[in-house]
Amino acid sequence: MQATKLFNEFFNSEKAGGLILIACTILSLIVANSNLGAEYHHFWELRYAGLSLEHWINDGLMTIFFLLIGLELEREIYQGELSKVKDALLPLFAALGGIFVPAGLFLLLNYGTPTQSGAGIPMATDIAFALGILALLGSRVPTSLKVFLTALAVIDDLGAIMIIAIFYTKTLLWTNLFIALGIFALLLAFNRLKVRNLIPYLVGGIGMWYFMLHSGVHATITGVLLAFAIPFGNGGEKSTSYILQHILHKPVAFVILPIFALANTAIVLSSDIGHTLTQNYSIGIALGLIVGKPLGIFLLTFLSVTFGLCKLPDDLNWKSILGVGFLGGIGFTMSIFITLLAFDDEDIINKAKFVILLSSLIAGLIGFLSLKITLKNDNNDVVTHDSSSV
Repeated sequence: MQATKLFNEFFNSEKAGGLILIACTILSLIVANSNLGAEYHHFWELRYAGLSLEHWINDGLMTIFFLLIGLELEREIYQGELSKVKDALLPLFAALGGIFVPAGLFLLLNYGTPTQSGAGIPMATDIAFALGILALLGSRVPTSLKVFLTALAVIDDLGAIMIIAIFYTKTLLWTNLFIALGIFALLLAFNRLKVRNLIPYLVGGIGMWYFMLHSGVHATITGVLLAFAIPFGNGGEKSTSYILQHILHKPVAFVILPIFALANTAIVLSSDIGHTLTQNYSIGIALGLIVGKPLGIFLLTFLSVTFGLCKLPDDLNWKSILGVGFLGGIGFTMSIFITLLAFDDEDIINKAKFVILLSSLIAGLIGFLSLKITLKNDNNDVVTHDSSSV
């Protein structure tokens, strides 16, 4: 499978960004639990233009992150792994399994309780972390596995975005929502009129973001809508979509996501970790990410191939799919993001963040080790086969 230049750029920026995310998370945890902890928390609560710095990051900067995700999804649909229905079905079924099984496990423990709104927490995959871990395995990783994980994570995040829009919108101000959607319609008209200049889209995107922010629908949805309004053309290096995606790669991977990590992992670790880990929502998050994700991804992928709905690429096997399933359990960015929307209680939010970090770490380690063994054995089998044939 031939990877495109832009896909390689996306993969390389995300894998490096994943390593920086790890460093920023560790740094944030250390500072939050040091003598500077109080000042560190106060810094993120400083207000500018009516919103806290943390709010600007989560509602503003993360919109740019979702814009990049939307552009990548658009490319996958038009030219990539999702461009052919049969090829798109494999990561699509995997993503659906990775969304509904973790949510089901969470609800099994939390349904009818005040924390049932956290069902969306274990649904999403952190693209940067997942690709960062996969990249540590080096050249032994087949391109089809990289593309499968990327497509799976992109669809996964799209599902999370839809869930945010539907289930985490508490109040709606219809006038602002209609204005935001009107701007979106105008940008779509620009697209149809073949307006290729980025400036009208970016200006319109800012306006759409403002009204979406004040509508009750989470403002980050603007990023995905804007991505699909921007002209894709033939997808070449001179197309508007390609240019913007190329511009956004490094700022998102090396600035936006690390800042998000610094702002949202300032968790004061409780001395009573046992109590934290035995809460129903904690068990639900952990089960969802460590068990539900790999189980859902593997199960629906296996069933879809078994019933002939799609085909497993020749250079992949079921052990690789299971390993990628565990990498899908690295929730981090998106899981923390949904936690902030799902809960109002600061104590529950902090404890949920801690469980997300711990569960993501465990899922990532299992995925890394299982793929390291699987891919090493696969490579040895290829070498042995080649030698015997000579």
